[in-house]
Amino acid sequence: MAWRSHGETNAGLIQALTKNGLITSPTVADAMAKVDRANYVLDKADAYRDSPQSINYGATISAPHMPGMKVLDVGSGSGYTCAVFHHLVSSDTGPKGKVVGIDHLQQLVSFSIKNLRQDGVVVNTPDAGVEMVCGDGRKGYAPGAPYNAIHVGAAAPTMPQELIDQLASPGRLFIPVEDEDARAFSGGQSIWQVDKDEHGVVMRKQLFGVKYVPLTDDWKQWPGR
Repeated sequence: MAWRSHGETNAGLIQALTKNGLITSPTVADAMAKVDRANYVLDKADAYRDSPQSINYGATISAPHMPGMKVLDVGSGSGYTCAVFHHLVSSDTGPKGKVVGIDHLQQLVSFSIKNLRQDGVVVNTPDAGVEMVCGDGRKGYAPGAPYNAIHVGAAAPTMPQELIDQLASPGRLFIPVEDEDARAFSGGQSIWQVDKDEHGVVMRKQLFGVKYVPLTDDWKQWPGR
């Protein structure tokens, strides 16, 4: 049911994603309900379509089907997933989590900060739950490590060991990868789930086929930067 779960409103989008089995957790549904996708896209008319949307600079906001913990979002783009993660790891009464978004184009970092603030999310202040930085996300973001979860929003050519090294124990990495095995799946890429247990033992599992923009050099993604 991927890319078939469209809605006319943000609530309609979440309802469709839930109906089609792409959202199975009430906690995730509640977090997504607090983040209006229209605040993170350029074409508002297509905001609630379950499909990637261009945000310029050779990047897209992914299709949507993609307390107290720390999350790294690599290729954070428009800031949409950072906003969802923020509501997942933060609690009104319990411990506050932290989300770090990293993108290698300053234009997108600035765009994401504007979007997050427009959506009521406090960002890049000393006590903020969200920090947006410009850098090479393929190397992770060591100053904020270790992370309980790392999400990568673009397809890596190979599995980045530096991201695995920055996982907490336990921790989970969710990443699209282009490799020989992925070509057996639709789109030539597949999502990998990498889990590190409390003893530091790493386990990898290939989940399903996808099609993401590449995780690449900034000058290749946007030559006119």
